[in-house]
Amino acid sequence: MGLTSRQLNRATLTRQMLLERESIDVVEGVRRVVALQAQEPASPYVALWNRIADFDPGDLDKAFAMRQIVKATLVRITLHAVAAEDYTTFHETMVRNLRASRLYDRRYTSTGLTDESADTVLPKLLEFASEPRSKAEIENMLATLFEEQPDGRLWWALRTFAPLIHAPTDGPWSFGRAQMFAAAPTKPHRDDPERSLQRMIKRYLEGFGPASVEDFSVFALQQKAFTRPAFEALADELIRFDGPHGATLYDVPGAPIPDEMTSAPPRLLGMWDSILFAYVDRSRIIPEEYRKVVIRRNGDTLPTLLVDGYVAGVWRPIDGRIEASAFHPLSEDAWDGLAKEARALVTMLAHRDPNVYSKYRRWWSQLPEVEVRVLTA
Repeated sequence: MGLTSRQLNRATLTRQMLLERESIDVVEGVRRVVALQAQEPASPYVALWNRIADFDPGDLDKAFAMRQIVKATLVRITLHAVAAEDYTTFHETMVRNLRASRLYDRRYTSTGLTDESADTVLPKLLEFASEPRSKAEIENMLATLFEEQPDGRLWWALRTFAPLIHAPTDGPWSFGRAQMFAAAPTKPHRDDPERSLQRMIKRYLEGFGPASVEDFSVFALQQKAFTRPAFEALADELIRFDGPHGATLYDVPGAPIPDEMTSAPPRLLGMWDSILFAYVDRSRIIPEEYRKVVIRRNGDTLPTLLVDGYVAGVWRPIDGRIEASAFHPLSEDAWDGLAKEARALVTMLAHRDPNVYSKYRRWWSQLPEVEVRVLTA
């Protein structure tokens, strides 16, 4: 069976709850979308506001505090929020890359520290972090184990690959500048990395399928030398489709694929929304001509307007209002839909941070000539 590009777009939107907000709790919401980019503390809140009916930010606060949802360095070696039940699978899958990104980095190796240096202190670190600890507390503890810890590089490495989560600190989005760390609910070493990788593939397909081996490899920053055999091992558990341009796509049985004519409501996605990074071909969501405008060279990914299921522009708060910049002409119906969304978003932000993402405003001076409207009075 062949699938069109538009069918794939609609499949992503329905699984990511962007065709219709759903009446579910925040833990199930995060589980459904697989993983939420959490590099900016506000982004998981904006993501769930887009996806859950009558979303209450306080529910996410509580889920973080109760560790039902955890924030940690995981997918693509960046901060993500995941359901606690998924943490072990994701960490065990990613830990090889997490370790390599630090322990083989010249900034670490040039200190004279080794793999063994990190592994030796890891159990002691996890015991120490059985309750939330600050960066300073952890570095002081590590200093008692080594005569010197060159430039803090041991902690720099450990905080990336050790099974640690970020503990909530303060408002407005649960995590502030003063970071706290705690041991995560997982073992420090993997028992069965192949099975963890297979479980992560199925979780990815539940939220982002149908997708290719290359798509998952990009999403998880995994080498195809590892991911392709894992897909082959799952052959009896997955179904296949022919995708655009001859791509072989995989999916979990019974997952929804809406008709390509299914309407898609407007949405105001937060920075680094996960759907923008889930595929090797970003045009499933971002038209190619807009990709470099939305995803900046340093990796900053702007808050986007979603119109008819595709990125059509960007937005930012200004003085408690929402300003939208459209990359191409939009219908008045589309503008009206965006304005309705903006009014609801302003209400949510008003109780937290009306000028969220304000430190990224420099990018707006580099936008192409676009139509700009203030969506809220």
